Amino acid sequence: MNYFFITLCCVFALGINAQNTEVRYLSGTGLGHTKTWDFYCSAGMNSAKWSKIEVPSVWEQQGFGAYTYGRFYLVKGTQPSDENGLYRYKFNVPADWKDKEVSIVFEGVMTDAEVKINRTLAGEIHQGAFYRFSYDITDKLKYGKKNELEVKVWKESARRSVNAAERRADWWLFGGIYRPVYLKAVPKTHIERIAVNATADGKLSTDLYAKNLPEGFSLATSLRSVDGKQNLGKQVNTLHGKDVQTISTSWQNVRNWDCEHPNLYTLRLELLNPQKQIVHVHEERIGFRTIEFRPKDGIYLNDTKIILRGTNRHCFHPEGGRTTNKELSVQDALLIKKMNMNAVRSHYPPDKHFLDVCDSLGLFYLDELAGWQNSYDAEVGQKLLAEMIAHDVNHPCIFMWSNGNEGGWNTALDSLFAAYDPQKRHVIHPWADFNGLDTHHYPAYQTGTYRLANGYNVFMPTEFLHGLYDRGHGAGLDDFWSNYTSSPLFAGGFLWAYVDEAVKRTDTGKLDSDGPNGPDGIVGPWREEEGSFYTVREVWAPIQFKNLYITPSFKGDFMVSNTHLFTNLKACRMKYRLYQTPSPLLGAKQTLTAEGTVALPTLNPGETGVAHMELPPHFFQADVLELEAYDQQGKSLCNWTWPVKYAKEYFETQRGKVGVSSKAGMASIGGKVVLSAGGVSAAFDSQEGTLTEIKRNEQVIPLNNGPIPVGMKVRFKEGYTCMEGNDALYVVKYLGAIDSIVWRMTGDGLLGMDAVIFNRPTGGGFGEAFFDKEVYNFGLSFSFPEEEVKAMRWMGRGPYRVWKNRIKGTNYGIWEKAYNNTITGENFENLVYPEFKGYHANMYWATLESDRVPFTVYSESDGLFFRVFTPEEPVQRRNGENTMREFPSGDISFLYDIPAMRSGKSIPELGPKSQPSTIRLKKGDDGFRMKLWFDFRQP
Repeated sequence: MNYFFITLCCVFALGINAQNTEVRYLSGTGLGHTKTWDFYCSAGMNSAKWSKIEVPSVWEQQGFGAYTYGRFYLVKGTQPSDENGLYRYKFNVPADWKDKEVSIVFEGVMTDAEVKINRTLAGEIHQGAFYRFSYDITDKLKYGKKNELEVKVWKESARRSVNAAERRADWWLFGGIYRPVYLKAVPKTHIERIAVNATADGKLSTDLYAKNLPEGFSLATSLRSVDGKQNLGKQVNTLHGKDVQTISTSWQNVRNWDCEHPNLYTLRLELLNPQKQIVHVHEERIGFRTIEFRPKDGIYLNDTKIILRGTNRHCFHPEGGRTTNKELSVQDALLIKKMNMNAVRSHYPPDKHFLDVCDSLGLFYLDELAGWQNSYDAEVGQKLLAEMIAHDVNHPCIFMWSNGNEGGWNTALDSLFAAYDPQKRHVIHPWADFNGLDTHHYPAYQTGTYRLANGYNVFMPTEFLHGLYDRGHGAGLDDFWSNYTSSPLFAGGFLWAYVDEAVKRTDTGKLDSDGPNGPDGIVGPWREEEGSFYTVREVWAPIQFKNLYITPSFKGDFMVSNTHLFTNLKACRMKYRLYQTPSPLLGAKQTLTAEGTVALPTLNPGETGVAHMELPPHFFQADVLELEAYDQQGKSLCNWTWPVKYAKEYFETQRGKVGVSSKAGMASIGGKVVLSAGGVSAAFDSQEGTLTEIKRNEQVIPLNNGPIPVGMKVRFKEGYTCMEGNDALYVVKYLGAIDSIVWRMTGDGLLGMDAVIFNRPTGGGFGEAFFDKEVYNFGLSFSFPEEEVKAMRWMGRGPYRVWKNRIKGTNYGIWEKAYNNTITGENFENLVYPEFKGYHANMYWATLESDRVPFTVYSESDGLFFRVFTPEEPVQRRNGENTMREFPSGDISFLYDIPAMRSGKSIPELGPKSQPSTIRLKKGDDGFRMKLWFDFRQP
């Protein structure tokens, strides 16, 4: 963890009169590390009495006050909870601090804070929850004695515009001292803070904010790399006797910061008196990079055009609310990087430790002055803007400033960003086409008139593909990204949102997302990874493959594109692994049969070339090929898989090793056609051709009522039985979309289904209207009771379910998952991923495991989707609107087409892969077949 650590105090300086900045925490440092203070809450839970509270925290999560979600105003007459809290804490101050300047620092308080030291006001009431503020309390302390701190906190601000900007918003409204509190002691003459502009050419401009600086002082500036590999030396500059001045230095051989090479330096500033003795030392991490916005062109870092692959993140934990810690920041940043994202935005300035982690790991950060849909007034807005930039200005990860969100900007503040920021970073109004940058929220696939495709401003949606429940995020991203990145004006975008904001309430003990308002995340509240997580990881992987099928012609070549921004592909490495994935007929245990290295070409970012693997002996005897790429630090970038065999060949290799000598039987009994062998019997209604009953040694296996046509019309025409070798056949002929289904019972008890579909342009009795005009689901369904199933094991893409527009991110292999009834983004008390129910892609075989009636189905048809039951709709969905397209009738289905998942936009507003299919038939078409085998024998 030392790699991410930025100390709040300045380090020891070797000098006769050297004095360090000393920091003493009055609170803990974050979630899980707190201190106990006295507390009185005015209303709500545990109110009207003195008690104890942990600091930092939001008081609701400590069992005080009342909960309010920020969209309370949508319910007419509802008012937010508005309790206040009074904090008291006693602390000692060292006697040797009496000759120093001492301040008390609050990293964040919600929302108005009145601070008293020994019953004396420290200064004016601070208003605004997301900003660090401090008071000089030198003359209010008792040195070498006990002191008392009293803080009164109002949850609702007395200032209307603060409430409008921060507390009429789409997030939980908490109260309390939720970020750390500490004392800071410095010498009377000291460096207050700095603001740097460290550019890619090694030039460093440092705005020095000192205090009580006399004439004759100088400043020694030194730089060393955080990794310890570089010491760039020291330079000394004469200072003038004024508290604000700019120091310019230039450094050789600096390594630039970028998102793929986050090189950092420790900047050490030594304040020297006329005798060259060190009076004060200030240290801070910086990165050398040049960020530019070029109108009608793009965003450039170090003269390289960048594309942001981002997410919107709340500072949030289900137990801590807004109170987080460094460990959580590291966890979130690593998860974000795991998705191959390179950028983060939030609706307010984050914890300092999150910016530190973004600096260290290489994540761009879009830093936003709060204002969800309403703005601060000019007076308080200017104060908070100055606080935000003073706190965040030196982080190299910050590439741009945001003035509010969705109308929550005060345009009078726009020009002040540059006044406080020596780097003059660009300022945007998220969702607006403003200042040369179109940040349009939730664009459709076709972005609209004079936007991106036919516009001339740089396009960077700061929110898109809204992820409510299982919507958005990965669903539709592949189309959007292919379309948008084809434009040279596209600068990237930010998915909404990173985490489901479900708080674990102290009044109920349950997780609460305020219904449909909070569950927008690609990860759950405890950071559970949803299906879209892996789709985004693949779509945004910095290595992209041209579509490929492995056939006997395959020679080991892959067409790859390098979509890194700064890294040559030769700096990465790639491995291959070959697996055998036998079916239950042969043990169903996946084994690694070979592995080796894939030779990556030397490709600069944006180039395409050929990667190659030498095919090992017996390559084509394997079932699955996996490739995995690693970055230059050895971290996995993504893995991809391909089947080595098509479904028919795969099944034949499994089935072909099983000899059959017995003969199946057939009979007609009371209007039923019965095929039987090996203790298994299948009964069909002779008037409809449907499967009515399966028995295994007289035990009923409740697969029945099928095949039900999905997306097409059929009518039973006739049926007859016959023998073919040892196999008993029941042949059913239809009018409509299906020509025939041949049911085959083999001598050893396997039941086959061979359906011939769409081999004629007219349906006989239906004209040409024997299929859906818009095809969302297409195939065959059966009934099977959900309560009988305890797990599923299958060979195909997994482990997550898919939608038509969210298949990437799943991989071929043998997978297994226990039954669950997860409602994505809602039933947080039993949130199990991957979800059990839904569509599963490219099924080769699947076993529905059961204590009583397990069975396995095999496919000889490529590209089948296996639908397993019907996921439940979220109970609290907005206005009762369904989040998913209606599932087919029945319980399990075998489908050639499935629906897409929408985002905040409707399906027609998404890309081509999201649209329903159409069917065109011509005379002479072979049509296609769906060939399945059901194994009901004893496992």
